[in-house]
Amino acid sequence: PQQCHHPTTIFEEILTMLSSTFRRAATAAASRSNATINIAQRTMAMGPAQGGEISDELLAKLGSLSTQALVDGLWVMGWPASQIDGARPLHPSHKCVGRAVTLNFVPARPDIAQDKPPGGESPEYEAFEKCGPNEVLVMSSVGPWESIGGDIKFLRLKQRNIGGLVSDGSVRDTDEIIKYGFPCFSYSTTARQGPAAMQPWECNGVVSVSGVTVRPGDAIVGDQDGVVVVPAKVAETVYNIAHGREEIEEIVKEELIKNPGPPGIYYPFMSGKIKVDSPLGKLLATKGITPENSNQFEGSADW
Repeated sequence: PQQCHHPTTIFEEILTMLSSTFRRAATAAASRSNATINIAQRTMAMGPAQGGEISDELLAKLGSLSTQALVDGLWVMGWPASQIDGARPLHPSHKCVGRAVTLNFVPARPDIAQDKPPGGESPEYEAFEKCGPNEVLVMSSVGPWESIGGDIKFLRLKQRNIGGLVSDGSVRDTDEIIKYGFPCFSYSTTARQGPAAMQPWECNGVVSVSGVTVRPGDAIVGDQDGVVVVPAKVAETVYNIAHGREEIEEIVKEELIKNPGPPGIYYPFMSGKIKVDSPLGKLLATKGITPENSNQFEGSADW
């Protein structure tokens, strides 16, 4: 005889089937959600762009030193090369100091040109508006001979009274830019058009300029010897070392002018390694510089 199912039993079986289906769907949805979260987490897996804060007072003190002293200070600490070799002053009078505002260019491609925010929303104009007397705009070019801009664009930098412009690319309309009066350091000058080769893509990210890393907020100091990047995280320490070295170098030079002779008796010297009983140590003592008030002696290094 044909077996009959109780209605309650059939209903329970249907519920069980639906419950199983919903569980599988929920598990799949959760898996997709987790994958989305993981992708989002991976895209955010990077450190902060800015490495620290530099006060106006410290910025002015860094600007009072030569680029050579700053390079020496970083070298003593064991930090990598910090001079932007591909940036030279556009005019002999140009010197600059300021916190870095960075702009990164990427090689031109049709979709890059289409996706980049247009007109006044472009990353380069965003960077311009972040600049003032205490900022230096650092523009990372795709090549040394590519144009990063000319007189019309950079008129805005003049209006912003910018602290300086630094790039490993080239500039156009050189005579006009010199007339604008703000310090400009670039690889060279050119008549080329920039957009044919590259597009501005990101404002205030970490950039590489002539192989030197620049983070937003780093101190940028430029003079006739070139441009140096002082990382914000160690700026105070770099200043203390570099300032101490400059004081000693002035004393050595003064002594050699007074008593001409080979500089080898005093120079070169290693910061944090000067011996008190050395000829240099004895000379410094006559000027009141000792391990008690200087970090340049053996055992007095504070870095």
